[in-house]
Amino acid sequence: MTTETRIALIIYGLANAVVFGTGAITILSIPSLQEQWPYLLPIVVVLSLVLAWPIAKAIAPKLRSRYGKNGR
Repeated sequence: MTTETRIALIIYGLANAVVFGTGAITILSIPSLQEQWPYLLPIVVVLSLVLAWPIAKAIAPKLRSRYGKNGR
């Protein structure tokens, strides 16, 4: 397992929480969607689990490089 993958695994939980929180707040704050939240919230959970990995993989190289540049 590479160092970037290990960093991405750590960031994955943080990215998952941000994506889920954004989706949940969006669904619960729009009045027209409040009646459908029992159906939409599980979709947000699955989407946050799926979308968090590419976000974490995009952030990991930047955390490893100096001055925020891609070190490759």
